Amino acid sequence: MALAQITQIVGADHVWTGQLMQPFLTDWRGRYQGDALAVVRPASTAEVAAVVRCCAQHRLAIVPQGGNTSLCGAATPSQQPAIILSLQRLNRIRSIDVDNDTMVVEAGCILQTVQEAALAENRLFPLRLAAEGSCTIGGNLATNAGGTQVLRYGNTRDLVLGLEVVTPSGDIWHGLHGLRKDNSGYDLRHLFIGSEGTLGIITAATLKLYPVPVAQYTALIALHSVSAAVQLLNHCRQGFAASLTGFELMAHNCLEAVVQCFPEQRIGFTGASAQAPWYVLLELSDYESESHARERLEHILGQALEQHIALDVIMAENLTQSQALWHLRESIPLAEKVLGKSIKHDIGVPTSQVAAFVEETNALIQQAYPGVEHVIFGHLGDGNLHYNVAKGSAYSEAELLALEQRVYRIVFDQLTKYQGTISAEHGVGQLKRDWLPQYKDPVALQLMHQIKQALDPLNIMNPGKVLSQQEK
Repeated sequence: MALAQITQIVGADHVWTGQLMQPFLTDWRGRYQGDALAVVRPASTAEVAAVVRCCAQHRLAIVPQGGNTSLCGAATPSQQPAIILSLQRLNRIRSIDVDNDTMVVEAGCILQTVQEAALAENRLFPLRLAAEGSCTIGGNLATNAGGTQVLRYGNTRDLVLGLEVVTPSGDIWHGLHGLRKDNSGYDLRHLFIGSEGTLGIITAATLKLYPVPVAQYTALIALHSVSAAVQLLNHCRQGFAASLTGFELMAHNCLEAVVQCFPEQRIGFTGASAQAPWYVLLELSDYESESHARERLEHILGQALEQHIALDVIMAENLTQSQALWHLRESIPLAEKVLGKSIKHDIGVPTSQVAAFVEETNALIQQAYPGVEHVIFGHLGDGNLHYNVAKGSAYSEAELLALEQRVYRIVFDQLTKYQGTISAEHGVGQLKRDWLPQYKDPVALQLMHQIKQALDPLNIMNPGKVLSQQEK
């Protein structure tokens, strides 16, 4: 009965069952396999609202999905019966207001499309992710995506002024104002951003735009330790201030894996620098001139070499070289996927504690499981590391994965010690749902459950994600 009504709302061509559903039922990492009654593809906010009202009437669960690039299983069904509500057809850029530096886009817009539309108006939308060619704005908002420019522009929630949301009852909140100041009550947008579709369905957003930098320069720096990388970060913050837009840390074996899997790519260093244990990829954005940016970069990095903070530096000479350096960084997750499954962590630690955390946690894991490989990279500028553990030569993939829960415990306990978080930018989803009660402040967890109950009393919005029902 419910599917028949939903078919009347969106049309038979946009209610997919059988084999058509398969690409929507597995997460990007291949970790979770779900099932659904159908994939429903509405074309407007009104259709989304009508579908939600129908699902509420029939107590039918809804799993919102954008580009299906979730890394924690948030967009894969985990409970039955459910429909997957794909927002791919809500893909219009509704408006761009250059004078207000805003654009209104629908949730199904591909991130790269949004970036290009902004550039066409000589504006910058600064959210940058490895998956930007396939992830959608709705998913970016639902997970409060981070990316490589958080250091300068903040997380996705910092790039949003307003939202349009369909509530679990099927009402539409029209909150797409472009105001930078609005103290007329609770700021509701922040309830829905990062909620992973458990409180409502984001259908459109008003995004902030920025001037396009006059010049951007990229440099790859070889370093002897994570401590040196933190020291370099402080040096660059002092020297570049807000012009420092990217600061990515990468262990040597991360880049080695990229070159192994994609031989056309090159690290670029020779001699001892080609075997440095750590690297940083740095980006500087300048609003004065090309020459000013270049001179500033040479001066600050020259000081780092003279002070023996850095071992060696490669500065991109043109856009092609800059893109090649960023391609190295962005290919690390793809190389990991080619080389096999690993135990992955998306963690946040205060930047001042990163070096100690890495050194101590590596030692604890090696003590417990000698021979595993540490695959560490991420956004050092904001304290977000992808702290992954691979099988190395000592374990098979199956043997490594059998250790997953015990490795999680070591890493998560260390995060408690260093006042960190078990999820920095990928969300909770299914992957960390049952760990959350053990590491989240109990009062915060209680408030989260109360918000969920108040907004979604029928528990139809992406059930089984973020919050465990057993922990009420």
